[in-house]
Amino acid sequence: METEGPGLFFTIAAFIGGFSLLVFIHEWGHYIVGRIFGVKIETFSIGMGKELIGRTDKRGTRWKFSAIPLGGYVKFYGDASAASNPGDIPEGMTDEEKAVCYHFKPLWQRALIVFAGPAVNLIAAWMVFSGLVYMNGMVVTDPVVVTVSENSGASEAGVQSRDRILEIDGTEVERFDDIARIIRLHPGQRLEMIVERDGQETVLYPVIGIEYFVDRFDNQYPYGLLGVSNYSEEGGTPYTRRIEDPGMFLSLHEGGRRLVGTTKSMFTTLGQMLLGVRSMKELGGIPRIANALGEAAHASVEYFVWMLAMLSLNLGIINLLPIPVLDGGHLLYYGLEALKGSPISKKAQEAGFVAGFALMLIFMLLVTLNDLQSMAL
Repeated sequence: METEGPGLFFTIAAFIGGFSLLVFIHEWGHYIVGRIFGVKIETFSIGMGKELIGRTDKRGTRWKFSAIPLGGYVKFYGDASAASNPGDIPEGMTDEEKAVCYHFKPLWQRALIVFAGPAVNLIAAWMVFSGLVYMNGMVVTDPVVVTVSENSGASEAGVQSRDRILEIDGTEVERFDDIARIIRLHPGQRLEMIVERDGQETVLYPVIGIEYFVDRFDNQYPYGLLGVSNYSEEGGTPYTRRIEDPGMFLSLHEGGRRLVGTTKSMFTTLGQMLLGVRSMKELGGIPRIANALGEAAHASVEYFVWMLAMLSLNLGIINLLPIPVLDGGHLLYYGLEALKGSPISKKAQEAGFVAGFALMLIFMLLVTLNDLQSMAL
């Protein structure tokens, strides 16, 4: 029985609300660390473009919602624009004005202010992952094979029942869930796998099968399948499965474990796209993000919160890439400034920002084209 979809207006509302929350979290990181270091903040905007509604607080900061709900910014005192470009050093300021100006703060403080935005996105994702573990408990299943599917990569490589999988493609396997997390990133590839059998370690080389996830726009996303299960053929309880009540500290550890594992998966996928192993058509833009948030919000509050955590993690990681116009580009310039002992030339910084902007524009055009093609099918 098919369930009714979330609908266009529900999807738009879920996207605007969820994405605006992530933008607020990101910009709040810049804002709060800037405040700690005594920087005057002129504007805190959710959205871009014309102001829709806002208010000015007692410190002189204008808090506002703007017309285009696809970003946001914090404008520090002395900034020529909302971008806080490292090369935009204002002239003719008094000592009192310099004391509250971002561009005259020590290098390490400017770097921390920039880093704080992505860092808060990563911390938010970690807190959500940890909170879900704390609420739902932690399911732990040992990485022991119970059944092997016929004609699968596992069976052809010689995997047997009761094999304990220790390592796949150089990555340690601690739980059965780790197997799927690693394998799904390598469809069609031949991987090295170390198993423990009768107390001895054995090296096997399975060729990973290819399956496809198909979304509502009929886009196909390949993922790997090994062909092993920790259930018996007749069904029943998986091998050594247990549900632990983790408590706060173990929940934080497990949340961090999931954060690191997801981040590794992101970089693996990105590397495969750059090497041509995966198609760039798997990348999606605003329409796919909006659809994912709408579907998640329609399914349950918990799924929606988890999806926001995943997007927060993505937002944090992407902003740390060393591309001018992103936070990582600012940090790159500050790193060069630390090595050089003085800021790099404004001309060089401007050239980098033009190149970074062009790169981001090409990326946005690519993902938009992917979305338009998928919706046209």
